[in-house]
This record gives sequence, structure tokens and C-alpha cells, in this order.
Amino acid sequence: MAEYRLLTIWRIEAPLQAVYAAIHDSPHWPDWWAGMQKVEAVAVGDADGIGSVLRYFWQGRLPYRMVFDVRATRIEKWVAIEGSVQGDLEGTGRWHFSTEGAVSVVRYEWHVRSTRWWMNLIAPFARSMFIRNHGILMRQGAEGLARLLGAPLLSQNNIDLMAETAAPSTAVPGRVDPEPRAPREDYL
Repeated sequence: MAEYRLLTIWRIEAPLQAVYAAIHDSPHWPDWWAGMQKVEAVAVGDADGIGSVLRYFWQGRLPYRMVFDVRATRIEKWVAIEGSVQGDLEGTGRWHFSTEGAVSVVRYEWHVRSTRWWMNLIAPFARSMFIRNHGILMRQGAEGLARLLGAPLLSQNNIDLMAETAAPSTAVPGRVDPEPRAPREDYL
């Protein structure tokens, strides 16, 4: 299966409580997040939402739709939301929330593998296209959230945590640990 480890960072000049509330209320994402077609409740969790399952239907700029279920595994108000993913993708998604003064910082980690045979078949050639499509969807989310909150979006960065830049090697012959390479940023 093709694996993806992606990180998106949004910086928005809005109260953390408002940012968190909008992201926590994912059944209403289609109201403000382009590319999010619909969200369906599959299972109700405990009083805090742990164990709840929501089915997400995404359509990016590429001519295919992704459908997957997310089971809430951690919900810590104003700090983090995490879930396990099953469906066209499997893995984990993690939202982390923090502030820098009046700026809310949202970090989204997406560690998934594709379960669709055709995506896995063409992944060696189309990986960058799939990652770019994810970046476009995340940018649409950042812009939609800023519009929803009437707040300035200060930045939106996407990082492919698995990519390596093509830096010249400075390894010493016979040495096992070559110089680490930086992940590729802003794949959008």
C-alpha cells in the first residue's frame, strides 16, 4: 500500500476556542470547506465523543472521490482531536491546537495508506499529484475556516514528511549514517 505522512500548519488570527469549535464540529465542514462533500454519522461514542465514527466524502480537483470513516480516539478540548481512519485510506489523523499570542496555530498530521488498488498501482508515478491534491484540499479548509470566522489567515503550510530534497551527499566512505535530508515543504 502507498503510504503518506503529511503535515499541514494553519496560522489564523482568531480565538483558539472558535478555531477548535469549528474543526471539532466536522459534520458542518461541508458548509465552509470546499472539497468536503458530506459527513455522515455512523456510530455514536461516549459522552466526550470518544468512539464516535463519522464517514467523510471528499472530492478534490482530481477526478476521484475518497470515502473513509474516522473513529475518534482522543478529544482533548482546545488541545487535540485524533482518530483512526478506515476506508479508501487507513491510518491516523491528528489535529493539534495551540496559540502564539493572538494567533491560533492548527497542526494537522495525516499518516495514511491507500487501500484503493488503482491508487497503489500508479502511486510510484502519481504520488506527487495525490499529495498536491491533499494540499489543495487543506488550503481550501484554511481559507474556508478564515471566512467562517471572519479572521485573517496568516499562513498555511504543507509538508510531505516522507520527501527528501536532492542534496549532495557528504557521507564519509564506510560510514552508515549519511547526512539527513530535509522534508519537502509547501507541496501545494
